[in-house]
Amino acid sequence: MAQLKKELSRFDLIMIAIGSMIGSGIFLTPSIIARAIPFPSLIIFIWFIGGLQALCGALTFAELGSMMPGAGGVYVYLSEGYGKLAGFLYGWAYFLVVNTGGIAALSVAFATYLGYFIHFSPIGIKIVAVTGIFILTVINVYGVKVGGIFSDLFTLLKLLGIFGVILIGFILGSSHLNFIGTSFSISIFNKGTEWSGIAVAMVGVLWSYGGWQHATYTAGEAKNAKRDVPIAMIIAASAVTAIYVLINIAYMYLLPVNSIGASSSLAADAVRTVIGPAGGGLIALAIFISTFGTAGIYTLTAPRIYFAMASDGIFFRKVSSIHPKYNTPYYAIIIQSAWAIVLVLFWGTFENLISYVVFTDWIFFALTAATIFIFRKKMPGAKRDYKALGYPFTPLFFIAIAVWFVLSTLIEKPQQAIAGIIMLGLGLPVYFYWKKNSK
Repeated sequence: MAQLKKELSRFDLIMIAIGSMIGSGIFLTPSIIARAIPFPSLIIFIWFIGGLQALCGALTFAELGSMMPGAGGVYVYLSEGYGKLAGFLYGWAYFLVVNTGGIAALSVAFATYLGYFIHFSPIGIKIVAVTGIFILTVINVYGVKVGGIFSDLFTLLKLLGIFGVILIGFILGSSHLNFIGTSFSISIFNKGTEWSGIAVAMVGVLWSYGGWQHATYTAGEAKNAKRDVPIAMIIAASAVTAIYVLINIAYMYLLPVNSIGASSSLAADAVRTVIGPAGGGLIALAIFISTFGTAGIYTLTAPRIYFAMASDGIFFRKVSSIHPKYNTPYYAIIIQSAWAIVLVLFWGTFENLISYVVFTDWIFFALTAATIFIFRKKMPGAKRDYKALGYPFTPLFFIAIAVWFVLSTLIEKPQQAIAGIIMLGLGLPVYFYWKKNSK
């Protein structure tokens, strides 16, 4: 019987986690954040909080990964902690909205940025996006090691592009920062600064930091999952926090905060101020590489969730099939890509879905982090090659921020939040149907 191959090294897992975190968000969300909270020190502070949140999540999930190093990651932790229904609803939401919608949006994004060099009509952009998804599908069906090499290469290339922006900002920029006049302690309590602005800013921050958990999805194919998965997530969260803080400072060396908030193509505008129009082309290329690489990583990792669900009898049975030659969950990869292509063709963009995608995702993040307390109580003697540093404060901090964010989204963006809840609700009859048939 064919089985998943254990071919991913620690470096592969680190690149998968970093590559999943750094997509197009860091090029786009700083403008949204600057409009919501136009204070340099508060902007940097909010990025630190987001990084601390990601690190606390990685520390928490690392213990879960060391206990249960099988394919599926979050799906497995939720299923073991709360029952199969919770795991199914996570996989259901991930398939219908979160991951496939993310792949569709990233594909449209890289096609759009490729259009900076080659003009495409709206239909042409969709064709390029669909072609990109097809290429990524073939790469990941061919073998997990091939997909791992792809993620390594594109993650290194996107990091080079980001470091280029940081160096340009720190070497050629002139400081537009004014920490003295707008310290975050003054900004937070300033009557004109609304807490709703901080909530809006956190949408962009948490969206940009999301992705470190993708290393857990491929744990079943890691050479040494119990050791390498926790290390990969912790290194990725720490490294990306440093990168995001530095690139935001670089942006503010190149442009004042009000210009950052007014920009629709921030990275290109920032670099253009010191190296001219050629900077726009370089940044467009960097964003293309970043989004294409991230779409490839999403194509690689998430099918392991559907594979685990199908193996448990609560998803299409065919999705549990493993390719007899390449030992990959090829059917899960293909069905995911097919749905992503449908979303590209019928939606075209993903902007209107971002809020409820993040809303839905963070409900499950909070629930998953809480399982660490359940497992500590139910399975105190279980082997844990790694225990969460700072327990219980690290998971509690992560859960508190997640709950605050979910409630803030429900208040600030009720339409998107309610839509996410409805999408989850639709999964209930489907789950019980599959569960009945699996018996």
